[in-house]
Amino acid sequence: GGIPLIAVCESPFYGLRGLSKRCFDVALASIGLAIAAPVLLATALGVRLSSPGPVIFKQRRYGLDGKQIVVYKFRSMSVTEDGRTSFTSAKRNDSRVTRFGAFIRRTSLDELPQLFNVLAGSMSIVGPRPLVIATNERYRRLLSGYMVRHKVKPGITGWAQVNGMRGGDDFASMRRRLDLDLQYLQNWSLSLDMAILLRTVKLMMGDRHAF
Repeated sequence: GGIPLIAVCESPFYGLRGLSKRCFDVALASIGLAIAAPVLLATALGVRLSSPGPVIFKQRRYGLDGKQIVVYKFRSMSVTEDGRTSFTSAKRNDSRVTRFGAFIRRTSLDELPQLFNVLAGSMSIVGPRPLVIATNERYRRLLSGYMVRHKVKPGITGWAQVNGMRGGDDFASMRRRLDLDLQYLQNWSLSLDMAILLRTVKLMMGDRHAF
């Protein structure tokens, strides 16, 4: 509206940094989809045969600058929630999680369709995990600086996830997750992204925090 503004907190991905991040994302997502094509097909078949319902679970979440995006995952539950007004996160031994769903959640195979989100430009390979709208609306009012995590595209994996904060939506967990997300924004580099990816691969071998 013609009013001069100063950005107190801005995205670290500007200019060449933003270009290098995008090239990294496109290259990794393309290679990942090519290599994981048989795994994608096998997982889709497993979801289809294990329980009735769609193979792909679609859910609206907040992306860059707090704008809504549609995130894709392999369905791992017998029921689905859109997450707009209310959301119940998965608990250990959750009856909603199918037997095959428990396997793909534990190994993070349910996240593979998000490689298409990366190619489309709505997500990044590494970045703060996108949370459901209801969770965002709750914690943006409770945690100061919460929406700063949306100054970058959400990621398939992130600094918080490889530091043990994959689950949990209580206040203490969200406070810790926010702190780690902000650390990532403040210290970003391609080498940090690579380190996070390597640690993510180790977690995919069996994450005891996943359920």
